[in-house]
Amino acid sequence: MLSNIGIPGLILILTLALIIFGPKKLPEIGRAFGQTLKEFKKSTRELTSDITDDIADDLKEIKKEI
Repeated sequence: MLSNIGIPGLILILTLALIIFGPKKLPEIGRAFGQTLKEFKKSTRELTSDITDDIADDLKEIKKEI
């Protein structure tokens, strides 16, 4: 999705954001976006590890039965 934007499009988006939100509000928006992304990655990692642990436990049970 973002690969189709290109450098001119990115500059246009950043310029519009600067005009709409102003220079004082942009760092706050950036921080909030960064924290949201960090929490999303953390929850994704936790979900992946939970699934991996469940699969490992199931494999151990199957090996015990064999």
